[in-house]
Amino acid sequence: MTARLVAFRCLQRIDHQGAYANLVLDAELKRSKLDERDRHFATELVYGTTRMRRACDALVDRFVTKTPSPEVRTVLRLGAYQLHFAQVPAHAAVGETVGLAPKAARGFVNAVLRRVADTPMEWPSDAVRLSYPDWIVERLVAELGADESMAALTMMNEAPSVTERDDGYTQDLGSQWVAAAVPATAGEVVLDVCAAPGGKSTAIATSGAFVIAGDLQPQRVGLIAANVSQLGASNVAPVVADATHAPFRPGAFDHVLIDAPCSGLGSLRRRADARWRITLKDVAELSVLQQRMIEECAPLVKVGGVLVYSVCTLLAAESIDLKFPVGFEPMVEAPAGQWRPFGGGWRVLPHDAGTDGMIVLRYRRTQ
Repeated sequence: MTARLVAFRCLQRIDHQGAYANLVLDAELKRSKLDERDRHFATELVYGTTRMRRACDALVDRFVTKTPSPEVRTVLRLGAYQLHFAQVPAHAAVGETVGLAPKAARGFVNAVLRRVADTPMEWPSDAVRLSYPDWIVERLVAELGADESMAALTMMNEAPSVTERDDGYTQDLGSQWVAAAVPATAGEVVLDVCAAPGGKSTAIATSGAFVIAGDLQPQRVGLIAANVSQLGASNVAPVVADATHAPFRPGAFDHVLIDAPCSGLGSLRRRADARWRITLKDVAELSVLQQRMIEECAPLVKVGGVLVYSVCTLLAAESIDLKFPVGFEPMVEAPAGQWRPFGGGWRVLPHDAGTDGMIVLRYRRTQ
């Protein structure tokens, strides 16, 4: 089995069956017995072709007059990605990829990919060039401005960096900054209501605070427990709990972190297929859920304590447009990290420091 065949099999399921890129790739790599170099190549092909799907289609569709079958469409995308984005030499990109197509379509695929290799591209729009749905580009341009949005979108087409904490846990630096924004100290009790897989909970626990790490789904709480065990974080207690019906008494915690479910529009480089899943309707529905979590969890903070709300998105609708209860005042001190002021909170854009895009809001309970 070759790296291209592994990539093709993954892309077939991602493109046409709605499979999640990370899950299907992991399963295929385990079956493949590829060496390390080919595993890396297959990974680049899967994630890169998935990210750049719209751009690859545009490269190909200039030379296609009849809609190809789903299988042939995937082969064409894979070839176009290699030619235009991965800088694979044309003889290898075309010759090795054509063999993945059904025999009856190989002449067609060969002809189209050779035209792609030889013909300069004129992009019809930034959304096509950068391979995003129109609504994402339009929304970010409206909220960030043209220059910042293009820089953010460009960065999110790059493979994510790998950052390890001092304890060996792999966690994006932006997520580490969110955990550090919780002002916990030794002896305090902190609730992390959307904690899976446990990265922020275990980071907060290094302060010496005791952390209740909750999540709705038992299998996700299992991920927290596994990470807690691996890190030896004995001051983290994983629990199954619903942040919209929190089973805790009011005022029980020194600090509460709501790392809320969100559109993920700040972490698209890490989730190759997410840009093709999220819709404007999802953003609206998520903002309702986020508001409900705030209303349910804010009373759990004791007077003098801090409510920290974070999302890995860039949108105001999922952050500063939400309402916080009476008796909570925004903290004016900037958290540690490369945050920009954003409304009553703070935001880091993907290109600011090569991290996921994040927003954090910190409110102290005054009454």
